[in-house]
Amino acid sequence: MAKLVLIRHGQSEWNLANKFTGWIDVDLSEKGVEQAKEAGKALKEHGIEFDYAYTSVLKRAIKTLHYALEECDQLWIPETKTWRLNERHYGALQGLNKKDTAEKYGDEQVHIWRRSYDVLPPLLKATDEGSALHDRRYANLDPRTVPGGENLKVTLERVIPLWQDEIAPKLLDGKNVIIAAHGNSLRALSKYIENISDDDIMNLEMATGQPVVYDFDDKLNVLSKEKY
Repeated sequence: MAKLVLIRHGQSEWNLANKFTGWIDVDLSEKGVEQAKEAGKALKEHGIEFDYAYTSVLKRAIKTLHYALEECDQLWIPETKTWRLNERHYGALQGLNKKDTAEKYGDEQVHIWRRSYDVLPPLLKATDEGSALHDRRYANLDPRTVPGGENLKVTLERVIPLWQDEIAPKLLDGKNVIIAAHGNSLRALSKYIENISDDDIMNLEMATGQPVVYDFDDKLNVLSKEKY
């Protein structure tokens, strides 16, 4: 029986400031650091031993992984960083205060941008200074792959290849995997794993710094799901 642990990164500085973050590389807040450490302590208490770790290329997720693994004495395990686990790209909303944006466009419109499964936010142009096309960590990607904005559906489409090509084979081999990533990339992965409907996924929340633990059988059917 293989285990998969998902951890949404601890509170970030922009979570604290109530800003849309997306692919902007924002650090953890002091509270976020403590949440990540508490996640590691919970994993140590439950005695889970990991074989592989995955995270995004954004430091709030990377640091969450490292703090958690350090607390459970497993900082040494093989680690993969990939853009496929990045937070959903919020397009031109990135960096904006959520309250101010709601006052400008209306609560209903902002709710649709944030929670709809297949509605895109206002997009960033490739020429925009904030475009990820200007970020060296994405230099090896086909420019057509780098988004100007994403919804949850598009986020799921980029997460699935990572699951199929790397994570699922490891679980099928009986290995335990830990993933520290972001609210929407983990929601997308959970949707796929649990076969959650497009409507029901809108109600799934990933708490910051709280490990979600899946047990799988040898055909990758979910046997159990727990929160620590």
